Amino acid sequence: MMGRILLAGVAVAALMAGTAQAQGISGDKVKIGVLNDRSGLYADLGGEGSAVAARMAAEEFGNKIAGKPIEIITADHQNKPDIGSNIARQWIDTEGVDVIVDVPNSGVALAVQEVTKEKKTVFLMEGPATSRLTGDACSPTGFHWAYDTRALAVGTGRAMVKEGGDSWFFLTADYAFGHQLEADTMAEVKAAGGTVKGAVRHPLNTADFSSFLLQAQGSGAKVIGLANAGGDTINSIKQAAEFGITQGGQKLAGLLLFLSDVHALGLNVAQDLVLTTGFYWDMDDEKRAWSKKYMEKTGKMPTMVQAGTYSAVRHYLKAIGAAGTDNGLAVSKKMKETPVNDMFAKNGKILANGRMVHDMYLARVKKPSESKGPWDYYQILRTIPGDEAFFTLEQSGCKLSG
Repeated sequence: MMGRILLAGVAVAALMAGTAQAQGISGDKVKIGVLNDRSGLYADLGGEGSAVAARMAAEEFGNKIAGKPIEIITADHQNKPDIGSNIARQWIDTEGVDVIVDVPNSGVALAVQEVTKEKKTVFLMEGPATSRLTGDACSPTGFHWAYDTRALAVGTGRAMVKEGGDSWFFLTADYAFGHQLEADTMAEVKAAGGTVKGAVRHPLNTADFSSFLLQAQGSGAKVIGLANAGGDTINSIKQAAEFGITQGGQKLAGLLLFLSDVHALGLNVAQDLVLTTGFYWDMDDEKRAWSKKYMEKTGKMPTMVQAGTYSAVRHYLKAIGAAGTDNGLAVSKKMKETPVNDMFAKNGKILANGRMVHDMYLARVKKPSESKGPWDYYQILRTIPGDEAFFTLEQSGCKLSG
């Protein structure tokens, strides 16, 4: 009898200890790991700029939350899923990282999602695009923030078909992101009454697009859909201009085009490109004020990935304060219960699969004569309501219910 009482006492003590740990901050700090491409083709759209944005969010809390200091560390995943997942595992297991942030490159993000799901660690994704991250590969602690392939397809794909671009050929980055962007856009093009004449896939970080562009040109499609990003998008658009593709009557659709890409290309080359974005610095006073602070720190205006990183980290820190713990599952629950209201999104809502639903924007790149100065690059054509842009939980294919 005495043994049973003793065992019961041990069980109660263990339960109380577990509850106490869940209700407080584990370790002596809240540690944020910004994991992204810091030296390659995606460095300008995320890179150190995302780390700066995360620091700006922490600064709003005085670099402390729930009485514990906030520390932000960084690493370069080099666009390799094995490197990304190994860093994530080391960060969580040995370095006490509480949340992993950014991770452009859908292949790397899918690998990191598996690690954070296993470890019940929060994963804030602003850089990767594939809609699978909140679909079949969803996680209870994974959050997809700034955009995804479905939203890009709904915005740019539908708009181009409506404007008469009813035949498409895709030039696609040959990995998870490009494949999903091609598939999601193809579905939207066909649903809008358009046709697809073909596709060609290129390796990540390609320098010479000539053979791929010649195939696209030879297809006779009215629209060449660029299902790539960063340096690949910049190179393909530059070389398309050299081939005289747009002068020949075909249109380019930059399915994932960032402000940093337009800045690198210049308005002479990028003018009149149509794109979909989750953020533009010059849309209202709140965005302009935050972006000015960001520019003072970096010398550049923020991309939607960098602005989204600020928003996601800020929401995460607010959730720790409200929950009184940095326990991944508890913080995730609080994040999903709380609307997102900041300079990035108004009345954003987080679905059970971690998809942050917010308005997206269809934009056109200005002609040089229309721009009033540096970084004045976009004309916003239309607001795309979040419920139109993103999959519902039921459409996503995610099996999480709450």
